[in-house]
Amino acid sequence: MSGIRPWLVIVALVLGLVGIASGLVWFAGNGAFGRHEAPGEIVGAAREADSVAEATARVAAAADDVGVPRPKQVLFGDFHVHTTFSFDAFMFNLPGLIGEGAHPPADACDFARHCSALDFFSINDHAEGLTPLHWKETVDSIRQCNAVAGDPANPDLVPFLGWEWTQIGTTPENHYGHKNVVLAGLSDEDIPARPIASAPPPAGFPRLVRGLLALRYRHPRLHDLAVDFTEREAIQVCPEGVPTRDLPVGCTEVAPTPADLFAKLDEWGLQSIVIPHGTTWGIYTPPGSTWDQQLEGDLHDPERQTLLEIYSGHGDSDVYRDFRAIEFDENGDAMCPAPSGDYLPTCWRAGEIIRRRCLSEGLVAGECEERAATARIHAAQAGGAAHLVVPGTVGADWLDAGQCRDCDQPAFNYRPGGSAQYLLSLGSFAEGESIPRRFRFGFISSSDSHTARAGNGYKELERSSMTESMGQPTGPFAGLFRGRTEEPGSQSRPFDAESSGLAQFQMNENERQLSFFQTGGLVAVHAEGRDRAAIWNAVQRREVYGTSGPRILLWFDLLNPPGSAGQTAPMGSEIAMQVNPIFQVRAVGSFEQQPGCPDAAHSALGPLRLERLCKNECYHPAEARRPITRIEIVRIRPQQSPAEDPFELIDDPWRTFECEADASGCAVTFEDGTFRSAGRESVYYARVYEAPKLGINAGGERCTYDDAGNCISVNLCSSKPSSDDCLAELEPRAWSSPIFLDYTGIKPETREEAALARSSR
Repeated sequence: MSGIRPWLVIVALVLGLVGIASGLVWFAGNGAFGRHEAPGEIVGAAREADSVAEATARVAAAADDVGVPRPKQVLFGDFHVHTTFSFDAFMFNLPGLIGEGAHPPADACDFARHCSALDFFSINDHAEGLTPLHWKETVDSIRQCNAVAGDPANPDLVPFLGWEWTQIGTTPENHYGHKNVVLAGLSDEDIPARPIASAPPPAGFPRLVRGLLALRYRHPRLHDLAVDFTEREAIQVCPEGVPTRDLPVGCTEVAPTPADLFAKLDEWGLQSIVIPHGTTWGIYTPPGSTWDQQLEGDLHDPERQTLLEIYSGHGDSDVYRDFRAIEFDENGDAMCPAPSGDYLPTCWRAGEIIRRRCLSEGLVAGECEERAATARIHAAQAGGAAHLVVPGTVGADWLDAGQCRDCDQPAFNYRPGGSAQYLLSLGSFAEGESIPRRFRFGFISSSDSHTARAGNGYKELERSSMTESMGQPTGPFAGLFRGRTEEPGSQSRPFDAESSGLAQFQMNENERQLSFFQTGGLVAVHAEGRDRAAIWNAVQRREVYGTSGPRILLWFDLLNPPGSAGQTAPMGSEIAMQVNPIFQVRAVGSFEQQPGCPDAAHSALGPLRLERLCKNECYHPAEARRPITRIEIVRIRPQQSPAEDPFELIDDPWRTFECEADASGCAVTFEDGTFRSAGRESVYYARVYEAPKLGINAGGERCTYDDAGNCISVNLCSSKPSSDDCLAELEPRAWSSPIFLDYTGIKPETREEAALARSSR
């Protein structure tokens, strides 16, 4: 030992310490110090039968007040709920973001039952990251939730199993969007072995990176994140070309297009529905996208894809406008359209920012205009990352660029080519088809909660918990959302995702979009009973509607269907007729809400769980109902030839009826006196409004306008503390499912000929 040189000992000690530290980081990165994201424990028992019966009786009484004969039950639910089994939900609930920790499937059950007092809901975690274990735990948790629901013929809550197929394209041609799959039953023969994803699981942080993060910040949820990443990395992608029922249980099944998804669902042969959502969300939809291509061939399944989510906590996807974020020239190259009175393209605003900076540096106007023109081209070519072509911008620099100025609660960076009205106006005129193919969707709303809070729109409070508006990220993951900090520059640069070094969240306009997240909506069904089969049958009939959160009651009926013998046809119906249709709309406002929670919720959940899940605020109806202020009718006459412009086919509103301030509701009857003379298909739906109230993020970016009506500054909610709910006035709404009328006065094969003859007169 005496011959060993001291420096060798030091080197050996240093190497040993480095080895120990490296091993510690490696073990931490593999999740050695974290916990598996478990499904949680369902605490609350079924709601009392008396409270369920009282809610049913209140609906019946309201229906009687507006003259609805023999009403079905109106039940409220949520078909779009994420838990922290979803990758993005796990991330959003980390420290420095929402920071609430785990919100597993058990939370969704307890919240739906006792916080929001729903009648039904579904779990829809992203299939792209669901491990086989998490899928099994989801199935088990939903079954447990169902097991405590009381009498199966009259349960307090019906939980449905499902997942989200989450596809994001880079161009309009390869983009299909997000779709929720909901399954009818809970028995073994009703459930596939695995959910079907659009792509393999997303890549996580390298082991050393997540190990360093977990050890550096010493937060238990970062160790849990390492476990989550490690579990996802172990998933194998299922082999291609193998029938879905013959695939190994423990692999991720991938269907990259809607056609592949529908084909795999057909192979399973199970009862399911597929519900598109986010069809106008510019947060991930490439500019210039429309739904035209999804009406073609096997990209649409009219038997399964029967409902459309028209509203969620991300805003609405209702109305069509004829603006576009970008246009394409004859060579297919992206161009920047000029602004209009109701729309400022983001690519155009990019040029204005560059021009202003250029002039402030004292450069000549000609040079600055050239730089502005170049910036517009760069931004148009950048797709959804247009904001990244201008160095050193913040959210406020972009004002209201990309937003639908005259829409109610619109989705961020609105893409009108995915709106409900546009979809219903389309026709597919494939060779050999005598009748144009159509989308015939029923309308629903849901929450898209990422904290397992099903039906979270009953009160407008707790912005950081009841919406996705988390505020500006802080802590170890702030950089995941903000990207690099840059100095403002007066020249744009082309954007290339491959060389940018930016991850997905960093390419989104997170600072601005946080001002558009609101409380979620509800799906309502007109059902023969409260049980699972009755709810599913109503969904299959499209006898459903959506609300922006409140429990508005709505009936929309065709009064004179042919051969009816006094019977009416409800919303969602498809009717062939040649006489002028007569409709009736009846609506009753939602109950005013009392503060706090009912005693039953306190007893069921206990003080700690009530505070964490419900934030001590539950669905707690008073006796008084809010008034319905007006009813609007939208009429759409779908394309009879591809040359017809959808904008000219949509009448919104076609009819408007003002309602008296009567808490018992509002009823109107009207006729389309031009249906027979027009001689073409027509689609009608009702949109009803309650009296205005304050809502979270209802003001969007909260512009200050000049005398010409231009937005000159914004007050973004992302800059506010989480205690600020960013309230502004909104009008709560409900959307009926459409009634689809086929005109039978002309033989189907001669309709196009008749349309051409009329146009030539």
